[in-house]
Amino acid sequence: MSEDIQTRIVGDVGHITLNRPDALHALNQEMCAKMLSELEDWSANPRVRAVVVDHIEGSRGFCAGGDIRMLARSGKADGEEAMGFFATEYRLNTAIFNFRKPFIAFMDGITMGGGVGISVHGTHRIATERTLFAMPETGIGLFPDVGGGWFLPRLRGELGTWLALTGARLKGTDVLAAGIATHFVSSARIGEMKTKLLDASLSSNAHQEVGQIISEFDEPETVGSFKLHIAKMDKCFAFNRAEDIIATLEDDASAWAIEQAEILKTKSPRTIKVALRQVREGAQFRSFEENMRNEYRIAWRQVRSDDFLEGVRAIIVDKDNEPQWKPGELNDVADEVIDSIFAPLPDNRELTF
Repeated sequence: MSEDIQTRIVGDVGHITLNRPDALHALNQEMCAKMLSELEDWSANPRVRAVVVDHIEGSRGFCAGGDIRMLARSGKADGEEAMGFFATEYRLNTAIFNFRKPFIAFMDGITMGGGVGISVHGTHRIATERTLFAMPETGIGLFPDVGGGWFLPRLRGELGTWLALTGARLKGTDVLAAGIATHFVSSARIGEMKTKLLDASLSSNAHQEVGQIISEFDEPETVGSFKLHIAKMDKCFAFNRAEDIIATLEDDASAWAIEQAEILKTKSPRTIKVALRQVREGAQFRSFEENMRNEYRIAWRQVRSDDFLEGVRAIIVDKDNEPQWKPGELNDVADEVIDSIFAPLPDNRELTF
């Protein structure tokens, strides 16, 4: 058992609990490797009928992301430690996506970056009023990875494009309304529902049985607050050029559109273009594995980029919130640069499964 993660079998359920509260359960490579190993074992273990992923009680985050400081330290050097982490994390994301048994993630609290990757690809994703979802990577010069290229463009309309580019935060029932969570349960009832799941006698019909248990606690969907802006979102974020998105937002001139344009101008121009191309390409991929190979190529380049190192300095280390992006304007980010970020890696460096 790792200090940062607890795994055990309880009845018919494989139970994974994140246990790194001081870092809001941010993932490190050891945690990802342990989860991946357990999922591989539990996938073939007839005793395990379902998997539950949660975090220890009393902490406010489900999982706030990955080990950003390590990634920056590695990216400043040779990048090898960072790429080892990404390879393990992306294989974990893929194992969750392909897991044939019920996979229940309790997204109770902060769920960002890596936390999204260990929840959104599961079959049952439980949001509460404490859930705070975001993919904030464009603000630190990285990109919305952990399968973001797959699930974001498969949300309705341009919702995923908006989330990817702006790093917008969704709270509580908005996470359900967006289709990111599958259910909404009051945090006061999470303990009771979890106990019922862990105590359940599950059969080969576990998907239906788990669904029936969750339905006892599930609360009716409410209209997401973002839906007030869906029409403008679909119009303004439908372009394949980030410059056109900002121009359309400014032409719209509504308070919401102007706010989005101003938010985009604070993000890394290079990463904005990377994220936009990522979700457009991801929408066309036919397999999750194809998407994850694409994200690994992007990660290889982005983790070594000056913008990522500067973003971590400004947002996480010095906390002056004034990153100096280079280049500082979208028009100055050459198409050839973006092409190079998405180019295949040497055969011996491509992500394998």
